[in-house]
Amino acid sequence: MNEEQAALDFFSRDENLPLALIAAEHLDGIRRRLNNEFWLSLREQLDALLAANSLPWVSKLAEDRNTDDCLVGLYLEPLAGNRVFLRPFMEQQFMGDGYRIFHGLMWSASPDAAQKSLPPVLALAETLSPGGFKEGDNFFAWQWLPWHPRRRDFLLQFTAHRGRLLEEATQPWRHLLVSCGARLQLANLALADSGTSATISLDQLRRELPSQSA
Repeated sequence: MNEEQAALDFFSRDENLPLALIAAEHLDGIRRRLNNEFWLSLREQLDALLAANSLPWVSKLAEDRNTDDCLVGLYLEPLAGNRVFLRPFMEQQFMGDGYRIFHGLMWSASPDAAQKSLPPVLALAETLSPGGFKEGDNFFAWQWLPWHPRRRDFLLQFTAHRGRLLEEATQPWRHLLVSCGARLQLANLALADSGTSATISLDQLRRELPSQSA
């Protein structure tokens, strides 16, 4: 019998239920702490990427609306105060059986048809299309990433090989901000010149989060 099965057998006994519940509470806290550490550490990586490439963005942390002290992702705000723009993001979404990370570009405000059809915006969409990005009402482009931030395999990798995992998690940002950065900047410049539309909040955007089957 391996150690994992022995531990499961121990906690499954009725007389050990109080200990099992105490352990579960502590483990939930540990998962949340490591989850927060991941997003805080990734923000440091992202800020270093922005500084190294003199990119006109500032990073922001996304928090869970329903849970105190729980981080769920990162997004970028432009240094210029445009009203309608495309915002790079990376967040975790609860899928019913656990969390999964996705990323891409979301609209800062509801675009009109003319804004969606601007040549630089269409050119950016064409650039991203080969990468397997999907489109949603409030998401210009999004795709799932291979990480499930509350699962055991992810947490063990984060604790044992933190630097390697953070470098891997920085690559999607590098693709959007460096490889596609010029096209993204042109699209946002065109949107800034195209007029304004009614803004919507990040909370409203997150209520439109994609489902696994999208």
